[in-house]
Amino acid sequence: MEISARARFAPSPTGRMHLGSARTALYDFLLAQKTKGQFILRIEDTDQKRTLEGAEQELKDGLRWLGLQWDEGPDVGGDFGPYRQTERKDIYLQYARKLVELDSAFYCFCTPEKLKKVRDQQIENKENTHYDGTCRNISIAEADRRIADGETHVIRFKTPNEGQTRVVDQMRGEMTFDNKTLDDIILVKSDGFALYHLAAVVDDHLMKITHVFRGSEWLPTFPLHALIHRAFGWKEPVWVHLSVFLKPSGKGKMSKREQADFIKDGKSIFIKDLRDLGYLPEAVINWISLMGWSYDSHSEFFTMDDLIDKFSLDKLNASPAAINFTKLDHFNGLHIRNLTIQDLSHRLVPFFEAKGYKPDPSIMEKITPIIQERLVTLDESVGLAGFFFEENVAPDVQELIPNKMSAGEAYAVANDILMVLESANTVAHEVLEPQMRELVEKLNLKPGQVFGILRVAVTGSIVSPPLFESMEIIGKEKVLERMKNAIKILGQMISK
Repeated sequence: MEISARARFAPSPTGRMHLGSARTALYDFLLAQKTKGQFILRIEDTDQKRTLEGAEQELKDGLRWLGLQWDEGPDVGGDFGPYRQTERKDIYLQYARKLVELDSAFYCFCTPEKLKKVRDQQIENKENTHYDGTCRNISIAEADRRIADGETHVIRFKTPNEGQTRVVDQMRGEMTFDNKTLDDIILVKSDGFALYHLAAVVDDHLMKITHVFRGSEWLPTFPLHALIHRAFGWKEPVWVHLSVFLKPSGKGKMSKREQADFIKDGKSIFIKDLRDLGYLPEAVINWISLMGWSYDSHSEFFTMDDLIDKFSLDKLNASPAAINFTKLDHFNGLHIRNLTIQDLSHRLVPFFEAKGYKPDPSIMEKITPIIQERLVTLDESVGLAGFFFEENVAPDVQELIPNKMSAGEAYAVANDILMVLESANTVAHEVLEPQMRELVEKLNLKPGQVFGILRVAVTGSIVSPPLFESMEIIGKEKVLERMKNAIKILGQMISK
């Protein structure tokens, strides 16, 4: 029987929430849901110098938007708190001292100047830089005395300097590291704050974390974290080091520095930006789920319920995944068309409001069915359907004149169209469209010529949702006003 997993998402509030963070959180959430376990949010904020104001809130907002609600965390509580590392400082100091007493850590009094001198010499000797062990064998009694005298110090892990350390990653299997390549890493800084290496291990143990998902950039320190667990005699969690994201070209690791170029094209690697650009959380979830996991060789459309049902660790893939924005657009279109009219209509409203429109909800529900099939992103809806909420449109006179027609000919056709509209009992599309097609035949013109004039007159654009359905929503009175305005514009063109 599969264990009930406790998986944690433990971001540092030092930057914006990006795709890598979102994928890690998603896999945590899916495993917890699949096994009827718990998804825990833990804020790893010990690096106070790099903490950015608003970053934690953006992380939380991003998780909620994606539908990844946590069971335990800073703002919802739980039995294993506090869930913010700056509130756990004394806990880490207690466990760091225990490591010292177990002879698995030591107090280090080396000054920055001394460390730099050693490092410079190692570089000159073409050696890998590492701590030279000066303080490894200082007794606890001597260290305590020096600390009592106010001497500045850190606490380092006493890494074995002989033999090998074997660790197991869920995807990569057993990995072996020569201990001589490892360093005596700092566990607690001189300001008393624990570094990630100690804090994460202690928290994972105390919070009973069963699975640790994290990026493959942590592989170099993987053996050190395993050694800290073993020094305490603690059972290790299941380690899962996720694949790296590559640039869209597939060449080189993706980094946040490329974002400036993406945003020019309406793309982003940041979750908040994707929301603002009109992507659905369902589509983003579907997209990132497949960048490191697959169900089979052909399935690609997944709802959250599908993913919870089908997710399993044995289908994770360590191969790097290129960020494919075309695929995101594809998924977004699929998920837009999977929404009910009411749901999609509700989601479109904020995009119209952001552009200064005041969309009537009842009108929005009429518009939504005729634009749903055309949308790739939600923000496209404004350019496609903003004319419904404008008092007047301002058509370009050149767009009112179809190909192979003069301004005078277009003016005459526009007047013929107005006569049909004025005599029509209704602008219901099933009634008005046949009448307009009769006019096309009577004038011996192409439908595109007549309907082109009508479309630009009524919508202000050469591209619009289905014309006659749009006119029905706009209403006869406003359609007539816009047609008369178009005739006026063409008339002014002729008179010049």
